[in-house]
Amino acid sequence: MQISFWGNPMKSIALILCTVVMLAAFAIAQAPTLTALPNTVFVGADGKFETAPDTAMIQFNISTQADTAKAAYEQASKAAEATRQVLRANSIDPKSAEIGFFSVNPMYDWKNPKRKVIGYQVTTSVSLKLRDFAKIGPITQQLADADVSESQALSYTLENIDEAKTKAVADAYRRARASAQALATASGRTLGELSYASVDTAENIRIFAPMQRKGGPMMAMDSVAPPTQEFTPQEVTVTAHVNAMFVLK
Repeated sequence: MQISFWGNPMKSIALILCTVVMLAAFAIAQAPTLTALPNTVFVGADGKFETAPDTAMIQFNISTQADTAKAAYEQASKAAEATRQVLRANSIDPKSAEIGFFSVNPMYDWKNPKRKVIGYQVTTSVSLKLRDFAKIGPITQQLADADVSESQALSYTLENIDEAKTKAVADAYRRARASAQALATASGRTLGELSYASVDTAENIRIFAPMQRKGGPMMAMDSVAPPTQEFTPQEVTVTAHVNAMFVLK
């Protein structure tokens, strides 16, 4: 039987072995190794906590192109000022908006063998947290009207995520203890104190594809309801897994 690899076969085998070792090490690190003890019961359970979000996150990019870096930079400055005006119009301090990155990149003619520079692009990302959900519609609409960004993304989260994680862990522990109690009762034993526990928590991460602005002139949206109006923000779900060992009496 002949086995073929793309490229160097020895390198391919080494890469596969390295990947297997890394995955095995990761699995060992994730799963606790316990020594079975007499008169104990080990259980695991999942729990969760769901609640309405208290924070909305609006994310968008300011991107401009021009023949020179200076011209692209000036256009980006004008777009940023238009953004600040939208925020002020909605009683929001522009300083509350956060810049994620800022870049100035040359644009090349890739069809030309000499890779000639044909322009420059300036891009910056902006994110804005809102506690007042009533402002989401006006801000997204006004940003679109101002022709500031080609896309916008909206997501919801919790400002105090630690409290939600605590409640998810409590729910998981309650379920784990109930399972241990059922096992103890079925075996005619009494459930004792907790001797070991491990906890893992996770927050649901929903990735929202940005809504691309279609080409052509902007339509007047003064009489059109915002897309988010009357809809309920999706709940935030925090999950937890608890492994617990109890003494049996």
